[in-house]
Amino acid sequence: MTDVPNTPQPELAPHPKARSPRAFGMAQPDAQGNIDCDVVIIGSGMGGSTFAHELSATGLKVVIVERGDFLPREIQNWEASSVFGQGRYRNAEPWLDAQDQPFNPGVFYYVGGNTKFYGAMLPRFREEDFSEIQHYDGVAPAWPITYAEMEPWYTKAETLYRVHGQAGTDPSEPWRSGPYPHAALTHDPALLPLEQSMRQVGLKPFVMPAAVDYGDGGDCVLCSTCDGYPCLVDAKCDAEMSALRPALRNGSIQLLTNTFIDKLATSADGRSILSANGSRLGQAVSLRAPRFVLACGAVNSAVLLLKSANDQHPNGLGNSSGQVGRNYMVHNSTFMLAVDPRRKNPVRFQKTLALNDWYTAGAHNAYPLGNVQMLGKIREPMITPMRPWLPKFASRYVTDHSVDLYLTSEDLPTQNNRVTYDARQGAVKVFWQPNNLKAHDELVSKTRQVMRLAGYPLVLTERMGIATNSHQCGTCVMGTDPKTSVLDVNCKLHDLANAWIVDSSFFPSSAAVNPALTIAANAMRVAAHFIAAN
Repeated sequence: MTDVPNTPQPELAPHPKARSPRAFGMAQPDAQGNIDCDVVIIGSGMGGSTFAHELSATGLKVVIVERGDFLPREIQNWEASSVFGQGRYRNAEPWLDAQDQPFNPGVFYYVGGNTKFYGAMLPRFREEDFSEIQHYDGVAPAWPITYAEMEPWYTKAETLYRVHGQAGTDPSEPWRSGPYPHAALTHDPALLPLEQSMRQVGLKPFVMPAAVDYGDGGDCVLCSTCDGYPCLVDAKCDAEMSALRPALRNGSIQLLTNTFIDKLATSADGRSILSANGSRLGQAVSLRAPRFVLACGAVNSAVLLLKSANDQHPNGLGNSSGQVGRNYMVHNSTFMLAVDPRRKNPVRFQKTLALNDWYTAGAHNAYPLGNVQMLGKIREPMITPMRPWLPKFASRYVTDHSVDLYLTSEDLPTQNNRVTYDARQGAVKVFWQPNNLKAHDELVSKTRQVMRLAGYPLVLTERMGIATNSHQCGTCVMGTDPKTSVLDVNCKLHDLANAWIVDSSFFPSSAAVNPALTIAANAMRVAAHFIAAN
């Protein structure tokens, strides 16, 4: 990475414990609602915050724009009834499906984005995920970059996000240039019989790489309220805690909250963005800079480009290829509750155990099937919305006696799976038809058999639908040909001289594991090119 010469190189705390983030790094528009800076980053999730962190040593004046505010720190952070039963922290607007039916998307507008609620599992994509792969329903295209090019950035991202793991235990894991920065977590004792049963049938269960502030004086206590909850003690290594707060300690990096950007204005020739325009607390705001970085999430970044159409870009900014919003992917996913009515599950931190034995094609599966990992412990308020007719005492009994899993299979990019903006209704619209379902059905079948052999006679499943979109990706894919891609290999828009995207929009394929680490690693990779070129 090339640093801007003659600029200070501040020491960044790896995981600060500041409780008053408003005390530093907050931007304010002038009396006319304008802000001038060197770089505007729109979105403070995994991509935006990591990118800002990488710029913090350059001396550039950077403003990160966040649609939401800081997530409140309160006892309800750890209450299933508040988080899931009441939807206390859901603040996204309804989106529309292909039939114009509204649904509540699984996205959150807070400082740190969706990572405030993620399960903090940060696996790397497999080496073969960067190559063309034949699936049951078609082909996952090759990426224009290789795993070898991403590997140093994976290593750096794992360090920033304090990832705990153990190399050599995951049967599908890619090669790595060094060990994990922190030792793997250990399974809760309640999971050990299941792990042993899996090994007895020839499987190779392992501990998922986890981004938590555990050990060495860290604040994580391995509680049962991590996956899907905000962390009351700030011990989840999310984008805010690990990347953004350290960056904000540098005076040149600032954050602007409660600001919704709804249009990007370009120069007369359409080649450059001049300003990002929107509103803040009811007042018009405009951010002006030589360079703009989008990190709103794969859906909202694409929608912002489409909403910014003008005479030079009649189909949306950066959309001469017609690919903005297309190739939308979210994974095929199923919740599985394996129930033994004879015994309660006393587990606390359940989200460690995982299987990748069927991730790639092999002797027992002709095509890749996907990943199996534990969910955070499911409680009654989480399943009542899915089964409202089931009495609460029954759902409580089921969840008290269940082991809970999350099964993920790759879905494939298609032109028809896409996001658009319906100007008439003023709403995001999502067209999504699941594909590669034969692989997913086989993954569910194999996992059900494993759980029954492990002593769970009742196995319940719920396939996730259009609203479960935390793994969204692919709406502005990168590539070498401007006719078939939106971004170049360094994630700059082909059609614009000063705009980049660093969320998961750039993914040419979705793989079948959690995307967050790949988003962070790519943001670091792109930042290095950005700094060197500017």
